[in-house]
Amino acid sequence: MDRILSVAVMAQVDASSQRPVDHLMDSAGYAVALSAAAMGVGYASVVHVLAGSGNNGGDGYVAARYLRRRGAAVTVHALSDPKDGSPAARAAEAARRAGVRVISLDSVHSGDLIIDALFGTGFRGTLPGEVLPWVESDTPVLAVDIPSGMSGDTGVVEGPAFTARRTATFHALKTGHVLGEGPDRCGVIDVYDIGLEGGTPAMYRYTSQDLTVPFRHRTAHKWSAGAVATIGGVPGLTGAALLAARSAIASGAGVSSILTTAATVSAYETLAPDLVTIQASESSSWRDHASEVLALMDRYDTLILGPGLEPVSSVFVERIVRQFDGTVIVDAGALNALARWDVLGERAGPTVVTPHGGEFKRLTGDEPTPEAARWFHDATGAIVVLKGNPTFVTGEEQIVVDTGGPELATIGTGDVLAGMIGAFTAAGIPTLDAVASATYLHGLAGSRLASRRTVTAPDLVHEAAAVVTEVARVATRVAGS
Repeated sequence: MDRILSVAVMAQVDASSQRPVDHLMDSAGYAVALSAAAMGVGYASVVHVLAGSGNNGGDGYVAARYLRRRGAAVTVHALSDPKDGSPAARAAEAARRAGVRVISLDSVHSGDLIIDALFGTGFRGTLPGEVLPWVESDTPVLAVDIPSGMSGDTGVVEGPAFTARRTATFHALKTGHVLGEGPDRCGVIDVYDIGLEGGTPAMYRYTSQDLTVPFRHRTAHKWSAGAVATIGGVPGLTGAALLAARSAIASGAGVSSILTTAATVSAYETLAPDLVTIQASESSSWRDHASEVLALMDRYDTLILGPGLEPVSSVFVERIVRQFDGTVIVDAGALNALARWDVLGERAGPTVVTPHGGEFKRLTGDEPTPEAARWFHDATGAIVVLKGNPTFVTGEEQIVVDTGGPELATIGTGDVLAGMIGAFTAAGIPTLDAVASATYLHGLAGSRLASRRTVTAPDLVHEAAAVVTEVARVATRVAGS
C-alpha cells in the first residue's frame, strides 16, 4: 500500500533527514522537470514557473534550470525573493546562471505550462491578489507538492486555488491529496523518492499490488469455498437481495443463498434458479423470527444483512448481529434499523458496516469523515466501509480506495459491493484485506464498465466476475512460478 502522511509528519521527515537540503531540493526539482516532460514539455516549449520564497519555490527554480537545459523557454515569476543564503536563494542563482529568466510575478503570460511552485503543503489562508489572474489561466498547471490555495492536510479550499493537471510530490502522498477537493485539484499525482526516510502514515492508499482474491484448492467443494447468506428481499425490494447474492457467487463464493419471507420466496425461485432460496419467515415483518433465521445459518461463513430489508425491527437486526458467529456485513436496511450501534461491539465474529454518508450520520450522529470512521471502528471493532469517491475502509489501518467514480452512484451498485465483500470474507481472507480488495475491484469493475457503456447493477455483477477472475489467474500464475 502507498503511505499517506500528514503535513506535520512530513515536516518531521524533512527535518530528520541527514541529506543536505540543497541535495534534496535538487532531487525534487529534477523530479518536477520529469513530470513536466511527461506533460509534453520539450525543446521550444514555453514554461512559466511561479515561485514562492521558500523551499517549494526553490524546487521550482531547480525545475526551471533542468527544463532550460532541455531546450524549453523558461521564465520564473517570483512572488518574492528567497532569503539570502537559503537553499532556495542558491537554487535561484543557479537558475539565473543557467540562462533562466527571473522576473517579479506580474500579469499572466501565454505559454504551454504553468508550474505552481508558490506555497506547497504549508499553505494557510487565501492566495495573494497578484496570483489570482494566474489561477484563472487556461494554461495547463503542474503543481509542486500540492496545488497552491489548498490545505495540504485536509484538501480544503477557502478561496481561489489552482487546479493542476498533474502534481509532483515527494517521498509519500499527503492527506490533502485524497481528502476534500484534493482528488479534483491534483490531477495525476507522481510520487518521487528523493532520499527521505520514515514517517508514520496517517492512512494508506490501496493498489493493485495489494489485492487478495478467493483461491480454491484442488480438493475444494462448494461449502469449503465459502458460503454466503443474504437476508433481505421483502416485497417491493426483491432486487437488492438478488444483486447481493448473485454478486457473491460471481465473486467466488461456493454457496450463495437468499433467506427471505413467504411473500417473496417463490419470486426468487423463478428469477434465480441458480441460487438457493430459503423461506426464513412466514411474514414480512421479520419481528419475531430471529430464532428461525439463526437456526438456518449453521453452515454459512458470512451473512449479508440488509439488502431489501426495509422496514425491519431493530430487535430482529440486533439479535441476528449479536448471535451469528461468522462474519456479518451490516448493509442498507439493517444499518437503518440499528437503534444502537454499541451492539456491534458485543459480537465475537468480524463485523463490516457499509454506510454511505447519510447512513453513517444517522447511525452515529457524526459527519461522515475519515476521523469519525476511525473513531467508530475503535469504539465497536467493526470495519467501516465509508462509501464515496474515494471510499475509506477503516480497520486497524485506514485505507483509501480510489478506484471507480461517479458511475457507481447508481441504484444497486452498493448491493453488488456487499456481495463481493461477502464472497471475499467467506473465502477466509483476513477481513480487512478482504474488504479492501473487494472494494478496490468493485471500483475497477465500475470504471471498466463505464468506459464501454452506462453502468447498471446487473451488468456490474458480470464485470466484477471478470475482474476477480483476471486477478485470480495472475495470482495463480505467480503462486505456481
